[in-house]
Amino acid sequence: MTSGPVATRLPETLRAAFSTLGFGTAQFGNMGREVNERDCLDALETGWNAGLRFFDTAPHYGLGLSEKRLGQFLQNRPRESYVLSTKVGRLLRPNPQPTGSDAVNGFMVSDELARVRDYTAEGVRCSLEASLDRLGVDFVDILWIHDPEEPTDRFDEAIAGAVPELNRLRDEGVISAWGVGSKDPAMLRRFVDQAGPDLIMLAGRYTLLEQEREGLMAACHEQGVGVVAVGIFNSGLLARPKPAEDAWYEYGPAPEWALDRARGLAVVASEHGVSLPEAALQFPWRHPAVVNVMAGMRTPAHVKSNLELATAKIPEAFWNDLQARGLLKEIV
Repeated sequence: MTSGPVATRLPETLRAAFSTLGFGTAQFGNMGREVNERDCLDALETGWNAGLRFFDTAPHYGLGLSEKRLGQFLQNRPRESYVLSTKVGRLLRPNPQPTGSDAVNGFMVSDELARVRDYTAEGVRCSLEASLDRLGVDFVDILWIHDPEEPTDRFDEAIAGAVPELNRLRDEGVISAWGVGSKDPAMLRRFVDQAGPDLIMLAGRYTLLEQEREGLMAACHEQGVGVVAVGIFNSGLLARPKPAEDAWYEYGPAPEWALDRARGLAVVASEHGVSLPEAALQFPWRHPAVVNVMAGMRTPAHVKSNLELATAKIPEAFWNDLQARGLLKEIV
């Protein structure tokens, strides 16, 4: 895998780690189902042995459980040998009305803690301090402003508070870079145009299935903002060679338009001797603004499978055919 020219603007430590598949750890927070801790640690070990060195987490993932599990694995690795990112915007505080489960938020953990949204400068400092404690490290390399569009627009608060603080932390060498993570291209475009982040993390909106129409990718390329592409399988819709009738999209049953499009992509892939998952994982790397592609992996088998997908040979004729059939927007 290679990364686009935008990556040359990043510190060398980030460029080196970004050159291989990124390791997302939302599932380590028991997202959607309980995940055995041993599986998590073994998956990380498998990825580490394969050369993966970029790991991402967040307080949101299992109310801190993902950070704790990732930190447990990393505690015996030299801190300078990997790149670690976490997120700000959701502080974890004692829950005044626990129900026993955080399932309503998608994580199968106890809800003794609750998320309090805070995009102020003080919120950034408090969030970072708590994350460092859960991770058991002295520093993280990247901080992301997490989902500033949900459930209400917090752009102004982040611009006034989080952005100046993140710039200060970067300029003082506390972090190497900062960015914004979201599935909302319009919100990310606002940050790119008005706040000058180093990176964005775009979830599910620059994939083989769909490419954003806000001009976000072009703006990132023009302004030197690196894109980390996540959600590349669109909640599993692109994760099988033939999309299943009961496939999911956006964490729910896939709508007919998405199923039809995925089926069409699968047909063309098959004609070129390519699998749909191979194409899905490799597609984002083709854009010059993309500096990394990240996948969530909860078992060693997932890690091995994704590494195989990432290194499969895909003929250029396949991509050209997709464009000719109107199934892929031309990269600009």
